[in-house]
Amino acid sequence: MLRIFLCASLGLAPIVGVSAQEVMTPEKLWQVKRVSALGLSKDKTHVIYRVTTPSVENNDFDSKVYQVPLKGGTAQLLTAYQGVLSDNNVSPDGSKKLFHDSVKVESVLATDRYQALTQANAYVFDDLNYRHWDTWKDGSVKHVFYQDLITEEKVDIMKGMPFDSPTSPFGGSSDYIWGPKGENIYYVSKKLTGTEYVTSTNTDIYRYNLASKKTTNLTEQNLGYDKSPEFSPTGQLAFLRMDEPGNEADKNDIIVNLDEREVNLTAHWDGTVSSFEWSHDGKHIYFIAPIDGTIQLFQVAVNRKTKDKPKIKQLTKGMFDVNGIVAALDGQLVVTRNSMNQAKEIFRFDLNSKKLVALTNVNEALYAGLDLPNVEKRMVKTKDGEDMLTWVIYPPNFDKRKQYPTLLYLQGGPQSPLSQFYSYRWNFQVMASQGYIVVAPNRRGMPGHGVKWNKDISQDWGGKVMQDYLDAIDNVAKESYVDNKRIAAIGASFGGYSAFYLAGKHEGRFKTFISHCGIFDLRSMYGTTEEMFFVNNELGGAYWEKNNAAINKAYAQFNPISYVDKWDAPMFVIHGGKDYRVPLSQGMQAFQAAKLRGLKSRFLYFPEENHWVLTPQNGIVWQREFFKWLDETL
Repeated sequence: MLRIFLCASLGLAPIVGVSAQEVMTPEKLWQVKRVSALGLSKDKTHVIYRVTTPSVENNDFDSKVYQVPLKGGTAQLLTAYQGVLSDNNVSPDGSKKLFHDSVKVESVLATDRYQALTQANAYVFDDLNYRHWDTWKDGSVKHVFYQDLITEEKVDIMKGMPFDSPTSPFGGSSDYIWGPKGENIYYVSKKLTGTEYVTSTNTDIYRYNLASKKTTNLTEQNLGYDKSPEFSPTGQLAFLRMDEPGNEADKNDIIVNLDEREVNLTAHWDGTVSSFEWSHDGKHIYFIAPIDGTIQLFQVAVNRKTKDKPKIKQLTKGMFDVNGIVAALDGQLVVTRNSMNQAKEIFRFDLNSKKLVALTNVNEALYAGLDLPNVEKRMVKTKDGEDMLTWVIYPPNFDKRKQYPTLLYLQGGPQSPLSQFYSYRWNFQVMASQGYIVVAPNRRGMPGHGVKWNKDISQDWGGKVMQDYLDAIDNVAKESYVDNKRIAAIGASFGGYSAFYLAGKHEGRFKTFISHCGIFDLRSMYGTTEEMFFVNNELGGAYWEKNNAAINKAYAQFNPISYVDKWDAPMFVIHGGKDYRVPLSQGMQAFQAAKLRGLKSRFLYFPEENHWVLTPQNGIVWQREFFKWLDETL
């Protein structure tokens, strides 16, 4: 019933200029199967992976696990894969296994504090960090354990500590690893609580010795992020580091411990590392990083003897993202790759030929029946003379002789890369397939264009970045095929903030706006968000610091609420009830202001969603309301 064309279901105008072949719709987007690599088989001959299929009818997901030979071939369904998959959580001698579990460390719930009051429903907090991402704190933390596989004894290596490992909210089993000989466990934790926790990014790597039960902080001198520890096959430790305290988007470097000294392999490189993997012989590290509007695979040499800057080589190049390294083997890597027109699949990369060969292609039949949009890279000159890469996505069967409504996409983050990503909400393939041109500028703040470009957005949210947006849309709008009377600005998170801000600054450029989980008032955002280091770094500090010039500029000049009196176009506001990063009140304030100003406005509220929209039927609702709004206002 849900598998119908969007144009028919919403009464949209026919898609301009498409052929008889079908195009991507929201309903088809929620048929796209999602591939995630689990690792290699124990004998390193097969890739083990999971395929997750959304079910709109059941509003859930179905998952199956497969294996495929590294040489390629037919995939095989696995009913039980634990015995096949190589398990890094098992100690080198096979006697113990690492895992994590929840441990109660504090009485927060009323029923913990007053056990006779069994029907009470209250939380009591004495400090900050009382909620995080989409969860209220209940007095529990996550601890790393190891289990003796013979005696089944379980040992909490963080016993009594009020700290998390894996790190919250997104840390997982990669936050803890065995040492090369199994005598030590290495884990990542931010060992701070309350106000100190929410104002700091000081995550460290710790070593726990099983014999002595002693824990040692290996990265105590660095007050920024230290994470992602991994040992080479020859026993060297490498990890990722950000130097600047409080800056979650600082340059991310690869640090290697060589002969008891730390060596920064990427300090001289004008980029930031996303993740890495050791080579099979320990002589190189492979890593992925954003560059020129994509995410690509790189290699850096690890050499004790040389004093020269390690040579960094880019291994892949193209209009796609290499977004994960699954494994490094002799002569080849296993990676994941996607583009704006294709969801993630698993590939083999040959280190000699530099060719990527698909090992999975689970959505081949779906894509084969679709007329796909065309994605082009366009360089735009900014007002201050910089060259800004801008992605332009054209409708299927695009005809330059016709005119198209156009969407300016406002990226979130604010320091997230605008790469060849594939989203199940902000999906450019779906947008273009409904007859819209999409303009997606790599404006200031995005990694992949040098460290300075990445940093230039902090404490300047309403400055050059906003001009970058306008420069991009003005440049593309000069083309005859852009209908200048039908241009919209759309975005989420910082992109939602950008929509609210531009609504009072756009000088008639945009006919309508869509803001999902956007920041509307920087003062109330500061008072209700949960990771204070973010707003302290990005805005310059607290709004009550009157003598701070950066503060006064941020909370007055760069605050969307300051320009509501100039709003003159329709505003569609979307927000999740469990969004504690950009709390619900931000969207409510914006919708209320727009409505009281007499503007056409709409509020789409998802009570059980967080900063994202994750469930299938809510995802369909999001897409349908998104295009319905554009149909009504553009």
